[in-house]
Amino acid sequence: MDRIAGQKRAAAFLYPQVEPFDQRMMDVGDGHRIYVEQCGHPSGQPVIVLHGGPGGGCSPAMRRYFDPSVYRVILFDQRGCGRSRPHASVEANTTWHLVADIERIRAEFGIESWIVFGGSWGATLALIYAQTHPERARHLVLRGVFLMTEGELAWFYGGGAGAFYPDRWQKFAGMIPEPERGDMIGAYHTRLFSGEMATEVRFARAWAGWENALASIDHDGVLGEAPADYARAFARLENHYFLNRGFLEADGQILRDIQKLKDVPATIVQGRYDMICPPVSAWTLAQHWHRAELKMIPAAGHALSEPGISTELIRTMDGLRE
Repeated sequence: MDRIAGQKRAAAFLYPQVEPFDQRMMDVGDGHRIYVEQCGHPSGQPVIVLHGGPGGGCSPAMRRYFDPSVYRVILFDQRGCGRSRPHASVEANTTWHLVADIERIRAEFGIESWIVFGGSWGATLALIYAQTHPERARHLVLRGVFLMTEGELAWFYGGGAGAFYPDRWQKFAGMIPEPERGDMIGAYHTRLFSGEMATEVRFARAWAGWENALASIDHDGVLGEAPADYARAFARLENHYFLNRGFLEADGQILRDIQKLKDVPATIVQGRYDMICPPVSAWTLAQHWHRAELKMIPAAGHALSEPGISTELIRTMDGLRE
């Protein structure tokens, strides 16, 4: 499938671009200020959008999955990335800080409960937030499920995905001396936090390039370099979270605690050929969660912009209109 043609087909299903009616920097403590915006209907049905990464930041395109005459859409850049400050900082930056930030946003805007919409790491954060505050989640809409398990990290940083993209894996792994390749996350951590900007940017671009190359089924894995500031924040935050296994107390914690979501409905949209977050995680989650409906999208990868994924997400959100 031609990538540009595929993106145009996906865009045809999206709602028209809307501008925020509210933009602000919110002080969340610990020296962090996060960017938050609202768009759509000011008194509409609230939905919080959780971006991926960690470190990916939100984008205007994310507003287009929601009918602006129905939804009050809240987007924010998580600590350390996008327009939030300090940029690329991992100090006081854990999953539990982000959960607290989401609650601070909800309280600030006077919202009792909301739909939680997130993909990839955003799906991870949505699940953990909802398990922590199940009374605040009306419905979870998850895309490209990532459960923050050792198995998933080993797949992506231990050579599993590399079996499908050996050329890209060789470029990514080749940045690291062979004796260190048994722990790619740890090896990259040393370079991403070296204190030498040129080194950090070089390895950040390699880290981001490996992931971005595998995001969509529509291309062959050859992409240009990410901008330095974006790549450095994305790579440092993602590596920090993965090195610390998402700051969870146990491997498999999300599935272990799935009963906390017994009263929360969910829709899971998963690409059949997702190389970053393999479908087994979404399938296993749905098997353990009786209120979750899994929609497996054929001929789709990981990216939010995949035509089949975009179409299903919009169909899901249209179906949740009150």
